[in-house]
Amino acid sequence: MILIVSASLRADSNSRVLAHEARRVLEQDGAVATLVDLREHPLPLCDGDASYGHPSVALIGDLLARASAVLVATPIYNYDANAAVKNLIELTGSGWQDKPVGFLCAAGGMSSYMSIMSLANCLMLDFRSIVVPRFVYATGEAFAGGRIVDADVEKRVAELARSTARLGRLLKAA
Repeated sequence: MILIVSASLRADSNSRVLAHEARRVLEQDGAVATLVDLREHPLPLCDGDASYGHPSVALIGDLLARASAVLVATPIYNYDANAAVKNLIELTGSGWQDKPVGFLCAAGGMSSYMSIMSLANCLMLDFRSIVVPRFVYATGEAFAGGRIVDADVEKRVAELARSTARLGRLLKAA
C-alpha cells in the first residue's frame, strides 16, 4: 500500500489536487493507494508526551507502518514544507524508517524550488528514509478550477507516483 498524505489545511489546496492525481494514477495502475487528508484527521501539536496517544496519530501511524512507500503532498510556505507535515513527522517518527518518500509540492512561485530539501534531509538523516530523487514542484499557473491544467505537471505527478511505488515494491521484495 502506498500512503499519500495531503498535508495542506487550506480548503482550496493545490497540493491536495496533486495528491488526488497521484492516487488516481496509482489506482489506475492497480496499486493500492490510501490518501490521508490532514484536514480530516486533526493532529495535536507534538509535545513529546501525551500527543502520541491521540487517535489520529494512532490511525496515521498504523497506516504509515503498513505502507511500502509514502507520497507527501505539501504546500510550500516561507521556503519550507508546511508546519502540519513537519508536525506529522514528529508525531509518527519511526514509521518513516527505511521507507521511500516522494514529494508533491505546490507553491506560489519558483523561488522556493529547492525548499523541500530541508525536510528530505531530515527524513534521510533521522529515519533513513529513501527520498525519491525526483519531486513535483508546481506553481499556481499549473492549476485551474481544482484540477491540474499543465500537461507537464500531470506527467511529472504520474512519473513520481510510479517511481515511488516501484521503489516500495523493490524494497519490500529485498
